[in-house]
Amino acid sequence: MRLLLAALLAAFGTFALAPPAQAATQAVMMENYAFSPSTLTVHAGDTITWTNHDQAPHDVTTTSAPVAIKSPMLSTGQSFSYTFKTAGTYSYYCSIHPDMRATVTVLAAATSAPAVPVAPRATTQQKATTRSSAAQQQPVAQQQQQPTTSMSMPATVSTEAAPSTGGEVAAASAAPTTTTTLDPMLIVAAVAAAVAVLCLLLLGSRRET
Repeated sequence: MRLLLAALLAAFGTFALAPPAQAATQAVMMENYAFSPSTLTVHAGDTITWTNHDQAPHDVTTTSAPVAIKSPMLSTGQSFSYTFKTAGTYSYYCSIHPDMRATVTVLAAATSAPAVPVAPRATTQQKATTRSSAAQQQPVAQQQQQPTTSMSMPATVSTEAAPSTGGEVAAASAAPTTTTTLDPMLIVAAVAAAVAVLCLLLLGSRRET
């Protein structure tokens, strides 16, 4: 529980201490009847300050922009500041001196990526506890996986002989009767032999007569 609270506090502190993206301020000079620099790239939330260093008055007037900008007339030494909140391309010039032209490109607001909190390392005691619990659970799992086998004992067979009640008669009656079957070929051969003998006898009797 303490380690969890410490991890949450560390993560909250990391995100809370992450520095936010700071807005920048850029300077544009109005001198020699020109804007310097003539092209500038900033992020949303940044501020540009124009300062007139010429003897003639100047101003800042957008010709095409997501948001129109119109500054007051600036005399020598005066400044005008504008904070850009909408991304896009701002083309502007001096309405008194149309040849003075410049462009500001505004990008989306820059955000700083928050630092990734580092997870706390497990202590030696926690590692030992985890290993011991895993070792205790492993035999239980193995016991659950082993199939259960059931053994059945063979029925006991009585070897005691039943007492004889009728002597040899009972034994003879208990003995199975066997029947003998004659081979049909033998019967046919015997009949043929008998017929042959009968024929011989008949022939012999005729000769005597």
